[in-house]
This record gives sequence, structure tokens and C-alpha cells, in this order.
Amino acid sequence: MSKAFIPAFVPYGAYWSTPFAKWQGSLAHLNSIRLAAAVGRPWLEARPALRERIDLGLLGITTIQHGSFYGLPWLTGLLGLESVPGPTVQQACATSARIMQMAAQEIGAGSARCALVVAADRCSNGPIVYYPDPSAPGGSGHTEKWVLDNFAHDPFARNAMIDTAENVAARFGVSAAEQAEVTLARYAQYQAALADDRAFQRRYMVDAPLSDAGFRRQTGALTADEGIFPTTAEGLAKLKPVKPDGTVSFGTQTHPADGNAGIIVTTREQARELSADPKIEIELLGFGQARVDKGFMPMAPAPAAQAALKQAGLTMRDVDAVKTHNPFAVNDIAFARETGFPLDKMNNYGCSLIWGHPQGPTGLRGVIELIEELALRGGGTGLFTGCAAGDSGMAVALRVTAR
Repeated sequence: MSKAFIPAFVPYGAYWSTPFAKWQGSLAHLNSIRLAAAVGRPWLEARPALRERIDLGLLGITTIQHGSFYGLPWLTGLLGLESVPGPTVQQACATSARIMQMAAQEIGAGSARCALVVAADRCSNGPIVYYPDPSAPGGSGHTEKWVLDNFAHDPFARNAMIDTAENVAARFGVSAAEQAEVTLARYAQYQAALADDRAFQRRYMVDAPLSDAGFRRQTGALTADEGIFPTTAEGLAKLKPVKPDGTVSFGTQTHPADGNAGIIVTTREQARELSADPKIEIELLGFGQARVDKGFMPMAPAPAAQAALKQAGLTMRDVDAVKTHNPFAVNDIAFARETGFPLDKMNNYGCSLIWGHPQGPTGLRGVIELIEELALRGGGTGLFTGCAAGDSGMAVALRVTAR
């Protein structure tokens, strides 16, 4: 392992993810920061020994909302952690990996000992921002639909998100049928997480309380993922490509979603003290990032993964399980071809292609599911990787040891 990185640890069980809700679904009217606090506060209150150790907070959020200027200090205040400082981070789909890396660096440097890492987002009801421009004709300004316009246009590469998937499909010679085959396999893997009354998801998933927009009265709870599309080979075959002469359909890409997730990053000693099972150790081994050619975003996870493994002193041959953020099925195909990791060994129990993409917390849920998969295996080395806006990607290498 590179001496430049001092590993940090996650106490087993010290994490959560809400179910993810479909676009304009049950969470569409709720402020993401306030919802994360409504979820996180009872979770922390049930763990007083952990709560009192927290000396750093990190918030990842990519879609601005009312009050989000105050970011992390607002969240920790709502959580009852009024003395806990920290940053608010926005790095599109790489936000989760980035805030985990920042927490690990703080722990490694000794500037913090126990970090609460939270990612929260809401693609629904995205803001429409007005930018004044007195130099424009008549002094008229410019508006931006924060979510939709940025899905549709990268101001540097000058393409839409879906264009990047088509570019990679063309470069690798990936057909619509191959993408459909991968999507169908990913849907089947997600079904395994629902077996035995969602036994796998219940290892980490918590309910999201539902209320009016002012959080005055709870009206119910979101207890399971909302908006999962039933997927069959016949159904996928009927879908036409989104773009003329393209290969990507609405069935072979993810859907925008809402939700939040959290995780504790700390020292080895405190991880052992705070773990729900002291026999299980979770070590963050390394992080990596990459940026690829303009307009080829789905290719970024592979070099990001190689960078994380290099920092950890590992190779793909050492990896037992891979979890990806795959907004397009072509992401996984490109990753498998570039790294040699088998397609059928990736994304057990689900992935963002199926359960949706609320941006900030997407990667954090992926990491949590990766940890639980490795715990069920009796330990092993895991890799999370995914693409992000700007043809970039980030990856996390970790090891679960069951003693």
C-alpha cells in the first residue's frame, strides 16, 4: 500500500441508506437536508456511544434547495451535533466517494477521529435558477433548470449525458441487445436483495419518514424502494432507442431519484469499539479518480478503479466483489472489457441502474451494499467505482475482514 495513504475504518453497521424514491414520487416535496436530519437523528440517538464521538461532519449534496447555502452546519445542528463542523461538497455523481475520501484523509492526518459522512439529494422539483445579466439585450438574464438542463448539456464537452453512453457504445461496438442483456441481469441481481422479505436490504436500510413539506406532521414512511421498473427481455426488446440510430433506451439507463445515506469513518480502535459486530473489520484501503476523453463518461470508472487499487497496492486479481454506479448499462460493459472483471460477478444485490440515481447518495448506498455483500461472504476485498459529470469518475477500494 502507498505510504501516502493512512487507512481509515468503518464500524460494521455504522451506516444507513433510505429507500430511493422515484422522480416526483413520495420524497419529491421534502427538503433533502431536513429529511436527512429526520432520518439521521433517531439513528444517532439509538447509538449514544457513537454519537458522542463524532467530531467532524461532511455533507454531500448536488442539487441546491432552500437553505442549502448553510449545508453541513445546518445538518449537524438539526442532528443535535451543534459543535460539529465540516464542509459541504458537490461533485455530481462522485460526491459520495469524494466525501468518504475527505473523511479518511482527516482521520489519517489526525485532525479528526470520528466523521459522520452524509449524502442527500432530491432530483425531483429541481430549482430553476435565474442569473442576472445587465449586459444582455434589455438587461434580461439567463435561467437554468438545475437538473434537466445539466442532464441535457455539458458546457465543456457540449453533449448530453446520453450522448456519452452512445459514444462509448460506438467505440466498444456495444449493441442495444447486449445492453438489454446486462440490464436484465442487473434486475435479477436486485431481486436477490428482495428475497426473504428484503433480508439483504434490512441489514442497512432505514425508513424515510413522510410528512408535509414543513415537517410538522408525519403521515407515513417510505419503507422500500419506489419506482423500480419491472424488467423483462420482452419489455426491453420493445423499447426504441432514445436517440435516432442510437442503442440506449429508457430501459437500459437509470432513472432520477431522491433519498439519503450516511456512514461513519473513524480510526481502527474506535471502529472496533463502535462496531455492531467487533469480529468484522472494514478498512478503507484507497481512493482513485480519473478523467477520460470528452464525451466518453462511461469509460471513467475503469481508470478510477485502477487508481484506487494502485493506492491500495492491489490489482483487479485481488478484488472479490465490484459495485458500480452505472447510469447506463454500457458502463458495466466497458468496465468489464477494460479490466477483465466478469460482468456476472459485478453488482450483486442491485445497483443504481435498477434502484435509481439521486446523485449525491448513490455512491454511498453502493459502498454500503458492497460492505454487506463482503460480510455475507465472510470477508474479502471490494471495489466501488462510478462515473460522474465532466467525463470523470471516482473509486473506493476497501477490505472486509471477518475474524
